[in-house]
Amino acid sequence: MLAPTAVLPASLRLRLNEEQLRALAEAPRARRPALLAEGLHLSEPAARLELSRASGLPVATDLRIEPGAIPLLPARLIRDFHLAPLAVVGADEHQLNLATPWPPDEVMTDWIATFTPRQLHWYLAPAERIGQLILDHYGVGAGSLDGEDEPDPAMVAPAAGDIEADEDAAVVRFVSDVISQAIEDGATDIHFEPQEGQLRIRYRVDGLLIPVPVPENLLRYQDAIISRLKIMARLNISEKRLPQDGRINFKVSGSSLDIRVSTIPTIYAESVSLRLLNQKREAYTMERLGLGEPERVQITKILEYPHGIILVTGPTGSGKSTSLNAFLRQINSTDLRIVTVEDPIEYEVPGANQLQVRPEIGLTFASALRHILRQDPDVIMVGEIRDRETADIAIRASLTGHLVFTTLHTNDAPGAITRLVDMGIEPFLIASALELVIAQRLVRRLCPHCSKPEPVNRVKFGDAIAILGLEPTETAGVTTLIAPVGCDRCRGTGFRGRVGLFEILRPNDELHDLIVKREPTRSLVQCARAHGMRTLAQSGWGQVRAGHTTLDEVLRVINISDR
Repeated sequence: MLAPTAVLPASLRLRLNEEQLRALAEAPRARRPALLAEGLHLSEPAARLELSRASGLPVATDLRIEPGAIPLLPARLIRDFHLAPLAVVGADEHQLNLATPWPPDEVMTDWIATFTPRQLHWYLAPAERIGQLILDHYGVGAGSLDGEDEPDPAMVAPAAGDIEADEDAAVVRFVSDVISQAIEDGATDIHFEPQEGQLRIRYRVDGLLIPVPVPENLLRYQDAIISRLKIMARLNISEKRLPQDGRINFKVSGSSLDIRVSTIPTIYAESVSLRLLNQKREAYTMERLGLGEPERVQITKILEYPHGIILVTGPTGSGKSTSLNAFLRQINSTDLRIVTVEDPIEYEVPGANQLQVRPEIGLTFASALRHILRQDPDVIMVGEIRDRETADIAIRASLTGHLVFTTLHTNDAPGAITRLVDMGIEPFLIASALELVIAQRLVRRLCPHCSKPEPVNRVKFGDAIAILGLEPTETAGVTTLIAPVGCDRCRGTGFRGRVGLFEILRPNDELHDLIVKREPTRSLVQCARAHGMRTLAQSGWGQVRAGHTTLDEVLRVINISDR
């Protein structure tokens, strides 16, 4: 096979050193344009224009695949060479237009010639865009399951065992592709859902479920795919009547990914859910959480306290663990002994002692917390308060000289106080221990590359403001807001990543009295707001005004209650 540098025009080869040429020769096709740009000290678009001028291949301006071009080449070839068949052109359909991130070599063109006699006309295009076209039109794991329906006609009567081995290898490759694509897309969960006549696969990205394009012949491999996932998680593949839980250690790009696996029996087959944890990503700081300067100052002040309890509340997936991790990193130092008990451990905190609960052997939050108190901790982080025993130990630990971080599932900050009372914790203990309650949500962040200002629809805007309960003075003078559009970088959604909304409650003397009197949540809310508490709705409006998200997003994630 020709080396990648053999198809690189001499005018560009001369501008690269031996090390850069060697890196090009060893890199996959999709990676070569970025390496060329780095070697030429240009942006990728500028390097693509240089490559176009030197090679004579035009740059594609309108990248899309026409239906007639899809069946001409097998998905495996499309994936392996990272190319996109764009269209069949000409009165007699004699020409096939293709997009590639790197000029084709003889091996590549020879392979294509075995499937189509048409004249090939090449265009240069971004590797990321070609990859998205392949995913959209050929499905996740494109080519993984190709060629397994029938043996190669060139082979002479292959043994049944060989065909079965090929199918097993195809399923292994496909499952790996599905997980790898989910990681690339930033998914937190993968769901394999057997339906009537199909195996549906969905990713949860930025809090929303997104259907994943899949190969047309996927249904045939449904049982094998589910069995493969259960084998990877070390589950009993013969047991299909009961739910099972397991975990997978998945190696990707030189790092390990912890995947929690859950299966449940459904009317068609077992449904399998994967939760992706410990992804190799940068831990959030206080600034990245989306906190405003006044909020950061307020939280940082409390983090310096030697004891007390800091409570973060919100539904599952609202970023509570991410916030607690950021708080721990803020105060982390060699002077403090930090011990955490979590389920699961989502982030590693350098220098901290992190403990994973294991209820199956009796290591619960409550039992772990009792042992942690004998470990001379300065700071304790309890992943979640799930019962009265855990809440009681955490509260008492905060009253005996420990700074305690923990989470609770409630809709708003004042509701956390009522929830602790309902658990059976004495109100005077809550009032004495509680230093800060933070309720939070995550909203999708507008894509910075395609979002644009749009005039406000006054009727829709007025309805949204009324639902959020904002004062007219907070929204006066607003005539335009930033709106989503959709581009290649955000996969057409208009959003990329998420940002937090925060409601921060700092109990004062008046609120302490209301807690001790067991006043309802409504009274606590009124007192907190009277003393300056910024609600989730107000925090959301602040992110809308800053151009980070939309009113629809804020309304979607905030459970507006009658206050």
